[in-house]
Amino acid sequence: MTVDAVSGVSSMYTAGAAEPAARKQKLDGETFLRLLVTQLTNQDPSSPMDTNAMISQTTQLAMMEQLTSLTSNSTEAFALSMRQAATALIGHQASYTDASGRTVAGVISKVSFDGTVPTVAIGDKTVSLDAVTGVTSANS
Repeated sequence: MTVDAVSGVSSMYTAGAAEPAARKQKLDGETFLRLLVTQLTNQDPSSPMDTNAMISQTTQLAMMEQLTSLTSNSTEAFALSMRQAATALIGHQASYTDASGRTVAGVISKVSFDGTVPTVAIGDKTVSLDAVTGVTSANS
């Protein structure tokens, strides 16, 4: 039998049965609220939690949620910026270093957003945007 320390829920499983779901690896607002409710539920009635401590913890939760939101927005903005930069390179001369260490140059003919980092087609090769080492106008 196992007991989840946060929720207090016990569960039975046997070897050979499906393993329980992986535990959360990040603390989020839901986990924080569960801890706070558990703390309030199990507090000593003769010595209740200090109101200032509870307000402090609630403020910390609000700050954590705002930081999480800010991080998410920053990640989305960076991804959009990379896509715009990659798209603006179509038709430009670009260079990159291939696996043998040789500098290869060609015109960027298309962009793909399939992965986390955009890729560009230079000649017949597909190159990650962060591997591009130089860009010039196609007319140069």
